Amino acid sequence: MKKRFLILSLIFTMAMTQVVPVAAAREDDVQAEKAETQSKLSSAESKESELEDQKTALLNEIDSIDQNLVQVMAQIDILNGEITDKESAIDKTKDDLAVAEANRDKQYEDMKKRIQYLYENGGTNAWAQMLLESDSITGLLSKAEYTEKMYDYDRDELKKMKETVQEVTDLGNQLAQEKAELEEMKQAQEQQQASLQSALDEKKATASDYETQIANVRAQADEYRSLIEQQNAELQKIQEEKARQAEEAKKAEEARKAQEKAAQEAAQQQAQEDAEEEDNSQNGGDVSADNGNTNDNTNDNTDNDVSGDNNDAEEPEDNNNVTPPAVEPETPDYNEPETPDYEEPEEDQGSDSGYSATGQAVVDYASQFIGNPYVWGGTSLTNGADCSGFVQSVFAHFGYSLPRVTDDQAGAGRGISYSESRAGDIIVYSGHVGILTGDGGIVHASNSAPYPQGGIKYSSNALYRPYIAVRRIVE
Repeated sequence: MKKRFLILSLIFTMAMTQVVPVAAAREDDVQAEKAETQSKLSSAESKESELEDQKTALLNEIDSIDQNLVQVMAQIDILNGEITDKESAIDKTKDDLAVAEANRDKQYEDMKKRIQYLYENGGTNAWAQMLLESDSITGLLSKAEYTEKMYDYDRDELKKMKETVQEVTDLGNQLAQEKAELEEMKQAQEQQQASLQSALDEKKATASDYETQIANVRAQADEYRSLIEQQNAELQKIQEEKARQAEEAKKAEEARKAQEKAAQEAAQQQAQEDAEEEDNSQNGGDVSADNGNTNDNTNDNTDNDVSGDNNDAEEPEDNNNVTPPAVEPETPDYNEPETPDYEEPEEDQGSDSGYSATGQAVVDYASQFIGNPYVWGGTSLTNGADCSGFVQSVFAHFGYSLPRVTDDQAGAGRGISYSESRAGDIIVYSGHVGILTGDGGIVHASNSAPYPQGGIKYSSNALYRPYIAVRRIVE
């Protein structure tokens, strides 16, 4: 009876603990799924951060291009104003030329009339007639002197008129050439504007694409976060279920122990009753010494059986509660990164070409490249340079480091007035720069037109357009 009861108790206990391994297995699966989701979320957040950094860098590029575009558009407006001024000056020069030509023609006509009158009234005998008509030698000399002065006056006036016409013509040609240079510069600026606008549109389109990618990655990250919340909720339920099952198992264990104890007590009670029945059934209750001994032995055996039953009911020793020895975690070996050797940059000793750093030497060196082509963005004195690249490369030959663009070169060296300028100083206009030659002209990379209209060239009038600054590089 006792063994049957123990078997039933064991079956009940196994049935109660059967759910625990199943719940534990599901918890492991959810933990693994959660770890995978967290890894995906971390990857998505890293991708979002990377895209944000790329977008920020792109927006900075857009701001820079936008600023350059504004500057180029401002320079185009300035060039438009200067071209308009040149056109007005050309129109005025045309008017002056027309007046000068009219004065020249009038002077020439007047001189022809005087000569015609002289010959018509005197012919080849004019001097003889003048002698006969004179009442004295003094009168003769006066008439002769007057006639000579009239000839000299006509020749001088005609010469002056021709020179005036030539000067006005030359001025008109110079203004036309300067206007052509301004128009070439305007065209170059417009090309740069178109290039910057195209780059700006492309960058903005890329920035919009970044925004779309970032939105997609954020939506994906939100999905991962939502999934993690669901997995956390499921883990919470599993843990609650495990706690509930553990509590039920504890109660079941307590019930099992109570049942075992009751079974042991019932077995003992049954054994005592069986022994008493056996004693009463022998000899109608007569007891001899031998029977007494027998009864004593029987009682002893019964006690032993009961004792054995008690031993069988003892709980087995639980070895699962033994705490394993603590293991010291290994300390990872971190190596200090090697510090790279730092080398001081070599000081720029300038060019070893043998030129001395004087203003005239700068002009002489720059003049060697007159006739070479203009290339926008170029810095080669032989293969092509733009205005600021030409100035930068010339001064680099003498060991001077100038900024690359015109606006920055306007702050190089020391500022002086135009009246203080000399050969080798630089003059900065809006969007243009040149090297003063000391004779009122400049050496500069003008525009993309063929030489002598464009390219690296000499222009005789440094003040052909308003300037921003005059800077002295070589003291």
